[in-house]
Amino acid sequence: MTARVWNFSPGPATLPESVLERARERLAELPGVGASVVEISHRSAAFEDVVQEAERNLRDLLNVPESHHVLFLQGGASLQFSMAPMNLLRGSSAPAAYVVTGTWGAKALAEARKEGRVDVAWDGRDRGYTEVPDLRALELPGTASYLHVSSNETIQGVQFGEGFEPASGPALVCDASSDFLSRPLPIDRYGLLYAGAQKNAGPAGVTVVLLHDDLLERIPDGLPSMLDYRTHVENRSLYNTPPVFAIDLLMLVTRWLRDEIGGLDKMHERNREKAALLYDGIDASEGFYRGHASPPARSLMNVTFRLATPELESRFVAEARDEGLVELTGHRTVGGIRASIYNAMPAEGVRALREFMDDFADRAG
Repeated sequence: MTARVWNFSPGPATLPESVLERARERLAELPGVGASVVEISHRSAAFEDVVQEAERNLRDLLNVPESHHVLFLQGGASLQFSMAPMNLLRGSSAPAAYVVTGTWGAKALAEARKEGRVDVAWDGRDRGYTEVPDLRALELPGTASYLHVSSNETIQGVQFGEGFEPASGPALVCDASSDFLSRPLPIDRYGLLYAGAQKNAGPAGVTVVLLHDDLLERIPDGLPSMLDYRTHVENRSLYNTPPVFAIDLLMLVTRWLRDEIGGLDKMHERNREKAALLYDGIDASEGFYRGHASPPARSLMNVTFRLATPELESRFVAEARDEGLVELTGHRTVGGIRASIYNAMPAEGVRALREFMDDFADRAG
């Protein structure tokens, strides 16, 4: 049997080993049910317990207020790029405002333009997507339908820091797919937050949506049922058959965060320490490694950097793979190296990568 490697994939990403062990048991037989979690009805009492615990754990971890609905949908963030403006912009006389800090923000913008008028409040493309703005300093349309941001860009490795959320202004809509559950968030400041699970919250297949109740009043009639947030609120995420196994794993991951990690403050502390190991190595390399993001915008989830030549980067990736350090190739659109160090990547794995980086620089520098 092949030993587990240190998997730095940007997603689907590493899951906690203790969660995988519990998932294996539940895949064979859900305790007290006599059948697998993927075999039981999504309307059964057993699965109702799963959904309810998943929601309860999320509310506890993030202090989600009663003003917000917790939904478990499908289609990933890519569907939310369309679904959010369908519900909140279509038919509106007011434009939406978009902040574009990387590839995923640009994709969200393109989809929103199909539904209504959009103002680009800030775009980091000319800076190579190396920075993020201070949202409080932006000039926004006074009557904007909402303000859309991507809290973390996996490809460029830039992230908004703690407390970036404006205290007032348009409803804040956020794609938080790649840093969801990595730190505490003031959910009361969000109108809509969505996140594909496959970075920090579970496997691909389920998308978490946190939606303020007030926004339901904006939704126009005539949307397809599956694309209308009201459908899923009214049916408690069970309008159609949900991704049962993905939701069960998300529930187990939230248990892990609560019981084994000790909550999101502890998780955030771990994530800061892991990221510092790699960024300190980049900064100490005297230019051998060149970080992509400006230091104030550095992501705690995706550490991106370059070496002197593409050939040297290929050698880095190949030799790292031989050491059990895999999925380090940067995205095809930007190249370089990318180490995704989400919640479930242990500090041991990050230390192994740092040691390899130091050794490689000594040998190849």
